[in-house]
Amino acid sequence: MEFRFDHVAQQVSDVAATARWFSETIPGCRVLYQDDTWAFLEVAGARLALVRQDQHPGHVAWRVGAADLEELATRLGCEIRQHRDGSRGFYVQTPGGSWVEIVSYPPDDPFQ
Repeated sequence: MEFRFDHVAQQVSDVAATARWFSETIPGCRVLYQDDTWAFLEVAGARLALVRQDQHPGHVAWRVGAADLEELATRLGCEIRQHRDGSRGFYVQTPGGSWVEIVSYPPDDPFQ
């Protein structure tokens, strides 16, 4: 089973303002996707998701293949959900209370 770091998600109160701040402040920042409730940025070689508190927890995301996603969800008793960008994944809470997302992207992943 191969895990790859995918992104960190930060909860923000204003997605547009925060995405704009990163774009204007960090040279080379690219907005990969943005709508009113979510933005996905590439910042200095890392990917950052900006999420609203009422929709997603702050988290660290690890990418796995589709078969590994199914296996992990079954083993951990988690429900896989389809995301609007075509990815599928689930969240699991660590013993310390932080959140981890396990995510798998379709073969035509727009964020590769």
